[in-house]
Amino acid sequence: MRWWSWAWMIAGTVVLAACGTSAGGGAAGRPSESTSPGPSSTAPTRSVSPSTPTPSESATTPSSSAGNCTAGHASVSVAPGDPVDQRLCVRPGTTVSLVLRPRADDKRWTAVHSSAPVFVQVAGWRPDPDGTARASLRCAGTRGGTAEITALAKAPDVAGAARAVFTLHVSVVPYTTQG
Repeated sequence: MRWWSWAWMIAGTVVLAACGTSAGGGAAGRPSESTSPGPSSTAPTRSVSPSTPTPSESATTPSSSAGNCTAGHASVSVAPGDPVDQRLCVRPGTTVSLVLRPRADDKRWTAVHSSAPVFVQVAGWRPDPDGTARASLRCAGTRGGTAEITALAKAPDVAGAARAVFTLHVSVVPYTTQG
């Protein structure tokens, strides 16, 4: 091989190694010490409502601050008359069950999309015959960031593309680390 191909291989290795570490100091993005406990595999299941409370949801209302973020499992239900923009704060590794109740107009739920699949990924989608739709969302395991989850709806007998009619702003807030 030529000398420049070895230089490119070494440069690529250095870049990949640098991407695997974070400011926390640990290898592969893991902090060397943690001041707060991480999520346990037996985390309790909580039903949370986004920052705008609605009558169809029950539980506490988390704010954007890191102390009130949900860990483990969260369940969000959206019914007709609820706000079209809602916010949710979760910890890394949280799974979110999004239940979209039947719409009051003639539109049907068609799909759910994530603006940043690296932070929040749509893991499952199931429209039911009664008009209810269910989506399963998986949050990043170690990273923190925000993503917009948009739910699309469309009248079944009208041509054209579906439109975004609901947006869930999900903030993934990592656990604090010493450093």
